[in-house]
Amino acid sequence: MKIYYIYHSCFIVETTNSFLMFDYFKNENNVKSDFNFNHILNEIFESHKPLYVFSSHSHHDHFNREIIPWQNKKKNIYYILSFDIKIKTNIDNLHVVNKNETIWLNDLKINTFGSTDQGVSFLVNLDGLNLFHAGDLNWWKWADDTKEEEKLMEDTFKLIVDDIVKTDISIDVAFFPVDGRLEQNFFCGGEYFIQMLKPKVFIPMHFWDDFNITTNFKINQKNKTSTNIIEINHSNEVLKI
Repeated sequence: MKIYYIYHSCFIVETTNSFLMFDYFKNENNVKSDFNFNHILNEIFESHKPLYVFSSHSHHDHFNREIIPWQNKKKNIYYILSFDIKIKTNIDNLHVVNKNETIWLNDLKINTFGSTDQGVSFLVNLDGLNLFHAGDLNWWKWADDTKEEEKLMEDTFKLIVDDIVKTDISIDVAFFPVDGRLEQNFFCGGEYFIQMLKPKVFIPMHFWDDFNITTNFKINQKNKTSTNIIEINHSNEVLKI
């Protein structure tokens, strides 16, 4: 398995038989880049392996309509889009998903779960791997929340995590928000997710350009877990897991 971090919450995962892309928003090629995004994308278009494009919800930082014309460049491309994304363009291999569904798509098994914001989160099994992409599922514990808002968020988040726990699926790689805008509460959602689900690898996301937050999260979790927490240093990075 090879994992490319693109930007924000977007990753490309290459397995033995497939490519998966989650929550494409935009790409930023820069001097630190390990690869050129457009070059990687063209290689994927030319590959015999299918490409599965996931979008967890319609927010502009998780969905970009630029992904739709990709169907003209690759025959074996499949779109798995949340129910709240409105598409007027014809897409041949489109699969619209709601929360708490299980679907099979070629060699993929996809379980969807809820979100504490909008849309869905994904648990994908293929080639012997279980990958979880949270979308905007997080314990959004804002400093200015009322006690009622904070309690509702906590309860909703923990109920969704319980739904994932009940599948009794061991997660190999989890992509999960670690957002510095939550200030002193930035670690709450990720820490709880790790405690309850014990993924082998935890990859922070949804931190915009605040790459230091990934290091801060790893430091925060030191001696608390055996999960391998990945630090990310720049956009377009090949992650070492």
